[in-house]
Amino acid sequence: MAIVSQKVSDLSGKQGDDKQFAAVVVRQHPDIDQPKALDVLVPELKAFTDTSADLVILEITMPDNTKRDAYVPLEEFNKAATDMPKVLRDARGTRGRVPGTRVGNGG
Repeated sequence: MAIVSQKVSDLSGKQGDDKQFAAVVVRQHPDIDQPKALDVLVPELKAFTDTSADLVILEITMPDNTKRDAYVPLEEFNKAATDMPKVLRDARGTRGRVPGTRVGNGG
């Protein structure tokens, strides 16, 4: 007697071999409190429209030091300032010294 193992799509229930499946990790969703893994047939990936090219990902730190991520459509983000490309060019970086500061003892 032999035991045969078949992989089944979590989305459709269709069977396939390992080479036909992609592993999808759902990192954040309102219905889960931890990441979940799905086995998905490669053609079924079309169900997930990727809008990442049009998203701006923000890390927001509140005055009480709590942090959260925000995902904002590029078009909406750009409406926050009259010239958002200039605002971004002139913004300070997250690494290194603040623009306009000098190294030295001030003498």
